[in-house]
Amino acid sequence: MKKYIYLLRGLPGSGKTTLAQTLSENGNYPVFAIDDYFTNPETGEYIFDYKQNYLAYQQCEQKTQSAMQAGVSKIFVDNTFTIEEELKPYMKLAQEHGYILFVLTVENRHGGTNAHQVSTEQLAKMAAKYKVVLM
Repeated sequence: MKKYIYLLRGLPGSGKTTLAQTLSENGNYPVFAIDDYFTNPETGEYIFDYKQNYLAYQQCEQKTQSAMQAGVSKIFVDNTFTIEEELKPYMKLAQEHGYILFVLTVENRHGGTNAHQVSTEQLAKMAAKYKVVLM
């Protein structure tokens, strides 16, 4: 059986989360995101704390690895992935566990707004370091 991991990357408000939920067939396959760490599961309230960002990255990678170890056939990871270094741990996990990896870039062509109140200035900084890899 082939196994797939899909990394959805894009700026806040681009629609990554909505697309991931759709592709996961409404939860039939897991969707992991750094945002999960900062979201209260009971209230849905999002409270970002940059001091804990590294913990959010660790948790997302650990959940992905656990799903891979369980042999889940499709896994979705919904993060900004603005720099190559953020993709590398998932590339390594995919290779180690025999997953075919796809990186999907999501653009805000639908006029969405980011749910995390990321400022226009911060979005511009994120966009400036966002690279598309040509191989």
